[in-house]
Amino acid sequence: MLPGDFSRFDLILGMGRANVRDLKALAPQAARDRIHLYLDFAAGKAEDVPDPYYDGAEAFASIYRMIREASEALAKRLEASVSPTSGHASSTM
Repeated sequence: MLPGDFSRFDLILGMGRANVRDLKALAPQAARDRIHLYLDFAAGKAEDVPDPYYDGAEAFASIYRMIREASEALAKRLEASVSPTSGHASSTM
């Protein structure tokens, strides 16, 4: 993450609480409300995306499904926030 990204993006998502905590520590005060936990923001599940690295192929498949479902929910949420007159997403979600 580059320092300018905090002003460049309206939404910054971390896959885990540690990611979110680190991002908020780096972010200027004005940008901290744009940083969210991915699954909580996307799907209303206040949990981290687990790291499947040491758990084998089935864990990777399970995490993939989790992220895919959350991404679809996020896409619907973002699509709903697009203004029908401007075609631009709202920066206040």
